Amino acid sequence: MKKLFKGLIVLAFALVLFSCSNNTKESSNSDMAVYDRVINSGTIKASYLSYPPACMKDTKTGEMSGIFVEVLQKACDNLGLKLQWTEEVGWAAQIEGLENNRYDIVGSPVWANPNRGKLTTMSIPVYYSGIGVYVRFNETKFVGTNLSVIDDPKVRIGTIDGETADLIARTDFPKAQRASSTQNTEISQKFLDLTSNKCDIVFTEPYYAYEYLKNNPGTIKNIAEANPIRLFGNCYMFKKNEFQLQHMLNVAIQDLINSGFVDKVIAKYEPVPHLFYRPANQFKPFLIKN
Repeated sequence: MKKLFKGLIVLAFALVLFSCSNNTKESSNSDMAVYDRVINSGTIKASYLSYPPACMKDTKTGEMSGIFVEVLQKACDNLGLKLQWTEEVGWAAQIEGLENNRYDIVGSPVWANPNRGKLTTMSIPVYYSGIGVYVRFNETKFVGTNLSVIDDPKVRIGTIDGETADLIARTDFPKAQRASSTQNTEISQKFLDLTSNKCDIVFTEPYYAYEYLKNNPGTIKNIAEANPIRLFGNCYMFKKNEFQLQHMLNVAIQDLINSGFVDKVIAKYEPVPHLFYRPANQFKPFLIKN
């Protein structure tokens, strides 16, 4: 009986030690820097949001494609890392998922804006988007380069929750109404809202207007074509304070920009020239005079 009692005590003590060890391990994994977790596992886990032509998923095969997909895959190959696409996540929930360590990186493009700069760590831009101001084709109320007329309680700006156009509306045109949609709404839906008079203004990049006009010619126009209302860098996004992870990927991306790989990938997915702004080369050849 005494032996059985001692055995039970030893077993209980062992279980306590195992539980403490396991909890410590889970805690250390949770507290570990994302960079260390990626290097230790050899895998970078990426979330995504469908955002053609930068990030697309084939619904039948599950295959990922697009500018940001190919650039991130090539960067991971060059870094000796495996890329794993984990989950689709809406605009407003991207940062929360990073903070909760559900994934290591947002692998679809994220526009660099002050709010994200405060809450996250971001890579250098792969390319830039000039944001247009779209109205109905027969609209005459908004003319010229003076966009201050938009800041009016009678004007309705079509926005998507958590998306940068919503931030533009809030900061630049606070008096205007916001005809908002949930975070998973497709941008094409905002053009439908525009043409059906559910809103008066839509802020987005020219690629989406080009795609919409292919099937709906003569319905919308960009009143800021010559002078975009914003120029945003399209970046990858990480958890706040992940500067080593940022540095590692920045070096890999810059190498792909300098080699011409990024330009070739953009050209592959760009339906017509000049829909996207390329990063400028920051160097010139040093010529030796004889």
